[in-house]
Amino acid sequence: MVRHLRSEAHAGRMLPFVIEYQGRLVGQLTVAGITWGSMCSGHVGYWVDEAVAGRGVMPTSVALAVDHCFRTVGLHRVEVCIRPENAPSRRVVEKLGFREEGLRPRYLHIDGAWRDHLVFALTADEVPEGLLRRWHRSRNRSTPNAGN
Repeated sequence: MVRHLRSEAHAGRMLPFVIEYQGRLVGQLTVAGITWGSMCSGHVGYWVDEAVAGRGVMPTSVALAVDHCFRTVGLHRVEVCIRPENAPSRRVVEKLGFREEGLRPRYLHIDGAWRDHLVFALTADEVPEGLLRRWHRSRNRSTPNAGN
């Protein structure tokens, strides 16, 4: 697995990241399917240890990765495809303001069957200030006495 991730990363088709929280490994985020040319796109997949879920670890990680993709790597579009019943993952993209684009029926083969996925996307021009900055700003507006 590590060899495959490294090979794809060297070829410019994937960006694998580990997620640490308080000095311990708690998840992984991968930008895969990176396509260049007229598309300049990739898709994000992630998981996080449920012991740290709800602490902002994954939205922060996704925002950092998307900002890196847009500002450093030069991608124009990033997608996240999520199974409709995966409410925690859907909440991550909702918090970050990803646009829901629709359903991809029988999109990925998971657990022995072809599973539907909802598609969420952002383009670089939708977050000129950066996704992390936008998310932090929205969190501060929704928190009473933020910054006090």
